[in-house]
Amino acid sequence: MMASFGQGTRKYPRSPGRTGSRSGPDRATLGIIGVVCAVAGFFVLGIVLGPAAIVCGWLAMGRTWAGSRPVTAVVAVVLGAIDTLLALVWLIGTASPTGGMF
Repeated sequence: MMASFGQGTRKYPRSPGRTGSRSGPDRATLGIIGVVCAVAGFFVLGIVLGPAAIVCGWLAMGRTWAGSRPVTAVVAVVLGAIDTLLALVWLIGTASPTGGMF
């Protein structure tokens, strides 16, 4: 029996049921990137890296709060939120007439 073009005798090895999508980073990688952004945001550019950590953590959780969530994704969202709030407080304190936090 001869296989025609496009219909081989063997199945394609990367069928959708067997492997994940290779179009972007997986959830574990996004969680780790989010945690790194959040920790780095405590030292530099917190107003930029905090929201980036929140977005990476949210994408690592699968864009939902339901179901099981990876720990790194939750840590990225929480630290990113804290980082963003601290950066906003620092910016507001700097813009005040006294020029400082206190």
